[in-house]
Amino acid sequence: MSITITMLFLGVVLGFIGAGGSGFIIAILVTIFHVPIHTALGTAMAVMCLSTLTGSWSHFREGNLNLKQGLKVGFFGGIGAYLGTQLTPFIDSNVLMFFTVGGLALSGLLLWLRTNLNLEEQNQESELKTMKYMAVGMGNGLISGICGIGAAPFIQLSLIKWLHFPIRIAVGTTMLVILPIALFASFGFIQNGYLGGALFLKVASGTIIGTYLGAKLTRKLPRAVLRYGMVLTPITSAILLLINFL
Repeated sequence: MSITITMLFLGVVLGFIGAGGSGFIIAILVTIFHVPIHTALGTAMAVMCLSTLTGSWSHFREGNLNLKQGLKVGFFGGIGAYLGTQLTPFIDSNVLMFFTVGGLALSGLLLWLRTNLNLEEQNQESELKTMKYMAVGMGNGLISGICGIGAAPFIQLSLIKWLHFPIRIAVGTTMLVILPIALFASFGFIQNGYLGGALFLKVASGTIIGTYLGAKLTRKLPRAVLRYGMVLTPITSAILLLINFL
């Protein structure tokens, strides 16, 4: 029950900032509930399949999502994520922990620099080459599959910088992009034997409800608050994992 309640509150935060939350879920499971890192990776990715589905639907209804471009990026992201999971079994747990910590910390820093320099909305290009979708999708998917994180900050940054999404639309579309990434990565982790059924149900039941509720806050709160939420989530996750390692 404690895991479910914890994930309910976590889901509200994740839905608000448009993150799938794998990194934060991993940090909570490993640090507080002492779940092995590889099992935490597989469980978190599987939960993201459901949490991002409900979160994407909520963002779609709120008008915070670009469906067509999100599906294109997500398709290539799923391919990259599956390829990444095939490398995970060969990575030592301590090394994997540092990969995850580094990825989370770097993503938070890059996202802060980008949104701090420019919070103005940009016009999206009417035509974008397939290679750009492929690069953004597969690059982020590979990071997600190897590190076991949803890579939401990397995706948000890519959508803002290279696909010229307004920050609010980038938040909602990121949730959609993570959906196929989580689906393909989960399949890879299941093949590797890194998914616990009972743990999955506890984490999923709390996160899904919280994510749906949190997504409704995105439109109602100022963009400055949204920016802080986007940045602090990966940074906090990295700190929790680092504390656990030390």
